[in-house]
Amino acid sequence: MAAPKVAVVGAGVAGLSAALCVADAFPACSLAVLAERFTPSTTSDVAAGMLIPHTAPDTPIHVQKQWFKETFTHLFAISNSAEASEAGIHLVSGWRIFKSTPKEELPFWSDVVLGFRTMSESELQKFPQHRYGQAFTTLKCDCPPYLLWMEKRLKAKGVQMFTRKVANLWELHNEYDIVVNCTGIGAHQLVGDQELFPVRGQVLKVHAPWVKNFVQDGDGLTYIYPGISNVTLGGTREKEVWSLSPDPSTTKDIFDRCCSLEPSLQAAQEVKVRVGLRPSRASVRLQREVWSQGGAKLLVVHNYGHGSGGFSMHWGTAKEVARLVGECIAALQDSSSRAKL
Repeated sequence: MAAPKVAVVGAGVAGLSAALCVADAFPACSLAVLAERFTPSTTSDVAAGMLIPHTAPDTPIHVQKQWFKETFTHLFAISNSAEASEAGIHLVSGWRIFKSTPKEELPFWSDVVLGFRTMSESELQKFPQHRYGQAFTTLKCDCPPYLLWMEKRLKAKGVQMFTRKVANLWELHNEYDIVVNCTGIGAHQLVGDQELFPVRGQVLKVHAPWVKNFVQDGDGLTYIYPGISNVTLGGTREKEVWSLSPDPSTTKDIFDRCCSLEPSLQAAQEVKVRVGLRPSRASVRLQREVWSQGGAKLLVVHNYGHGSGGFSMHWGTAKEVARLVGECIAALQDSSSRAKL
């Protein structure tokens, strides 16, 4: 049979990483990325890009750990290479602090990040309102450079990029054999997934180059994440809120909360406000389907619903996409050989 034609729909971190894993695993494929928006206009561009996982309620912990470990290993290798600066990836140390000792003192990812330990009493003096903390080193992605870096790698592999709004995956069945759906919150409308809902996140990007350590309040709502070019201050988790308009009172609240943890932020300059909709569901949707209509078939692989954990697990889920695409290719070859008999 001819080389399978594969389309990845979506150009955020899930889509581009899935396309890279498929391109690496099946170099003979004809591969394209279709998206209505590319960086710097994707939801991923708003994300802080910190590798601190959030637990997905209906995904087994060992699976989440595997995805995180694969992602951490992949990004750590980039951070340790000459391409780290261009890819926007670096190591950052800091603290996760709690008002009281959490039930889970050792999160499932504690042995994946570097140097995880309980904070000392003297360290906790920096945060007088908090009674317990965890110190560790993890990875931070500056999202727009990372997405651009992945696009560059895809183009070098001959992958085509098309700006295109896909209203229905079925419209692609005449052009492609396999479609990988990485549309994030767009899957709510595109495939009618009623289990998918937005969790609105508003963040501030500020210029405060003296801030070198990350701080995350234990509830995950207030955080300070220093990147290469700016510091991300957060945040909000507003379920079922679809508005992308920044709210000025929320901006003030985020800034005040972050200043209470790091008073030097009062001198931060150039506050930019960004809003994104996290594509949330009880578990990441990672599965393959066969769509058929009037004798025609389309093989579909879904990869969306990462919620707050997109950057923390994107490479692990992308590797799973490549495995599922491999199953689709095998099915195509099987039906092709049967047709010849």
